[in-house]
Amino acid sequence: MKLSKIAVFTSGGDSPGMNAALRAVVRAARYYQIEVEGVYRGYEGMIDADFTPLDERSVARIVDKGGTIIKSARSEAFRTKEGRKQAYNNLQKHKIDAIIGIGGDGTFTGLHVFNKEFGIPVIGIPGTIDNDIFGSDYTIGFDTASNTAIQAIDRIRDTATSHNRLFLIEVMGRDAGFIALRCAIASGAKAVMLPETHTEPEALLAKIKLGEQKRKSSNIVIVSEGNKNGNAQELAKQLQLMDDSFDIKVTVLGHVQRGGPPSAYDRLLASRLGVGSIEALKAGKSDVMVGVLNEKMVFTPLEKAIKENHRINDEMMKLIEILSI
Repeated sequence: MKLSKIAVFTSGGDSPGMNAALRAVVRAARYYQIEVEGVYRGYEGMIDADFTPLDERSVARIVDKGGTIIKSARSEAFRTKEGRKQAYNNLQKHKIDAIIGIGGDGTFTGLHVFNKEFGIPVIGIPGTIDNDIFGSDYTIGFDTASNTAIQAIDRIRDTATSHNRLFLIEVMGRDAGFIALRCAIASGAKAVMLPETHTEPEALLAKIKLGEQKRKSSNIVIVSEGNKNGNAQELAKQLQLMDDSFDIKVTVLGHVQRGGPPSAYDRLLASRLGVGSIEALKAGKSDVMVGVLNEKMVFTPLEKAIKENHRINDEMMKLIEILSI
């Protein structure tokens, strides 16, 4: 495979560690004397030919920065054949031999389709706080987002204990409850509401009342934004209608979970995956996602990474049941 110049971009929702992955991609490429073009604003920038050359100095001092220095955007134009053709023409003009995309399943879908239509080699790096990508134990940003949420929950517990209140704390996770489950266990929550499981509000209320009978000084419930009972505000209304004796407070952590410096784990993971993506291209791999399973680098076909589900661990669910008594 000819590999003189590659393009790299970030796409979809930003996640802490994307910059660390970008840095690793660029420096690994330069280590092997491969030129790099950074694409601003993801697929939209590819269509607009918004490219900039990157070298080892361009990515200095970004390993600790949240967000993404080459920006991210969603692109409706790239969903069309005409948009993708324009993007391909721009890549050809810049003599790009391969593409590395950092993002989630939407990013990988675009890479997979692009590879099938035009034959250009592509590699995906999983960067999303939701940790919902099949083919890697963890995605870049998940550890940082979880730590950020847990720090906020610890502070909320101080107020919950002081006033004997019931707090419903909403964390991100539209289709996957990995952040919610990790936070519930690590923060000592009474219960967790996930998209993957269904707990009736009546059952949740019974559990909360049982805790009250056991003289629990506070009750915290972690609510994944995509759980089957609606968001935390809607769940609070349902509980209040069933029993208005509780002083229920709702906190939505929102986008604060996406920001801030990446954790040491996310910096390490991003660095491994960034270097791994370049070495995968050098080995002739394409249309795959680079991931880490059981501490080993693995390569999952993009189509499988998109279609398969990263499932919640049953052992983790059992921990909540045991530890919340």
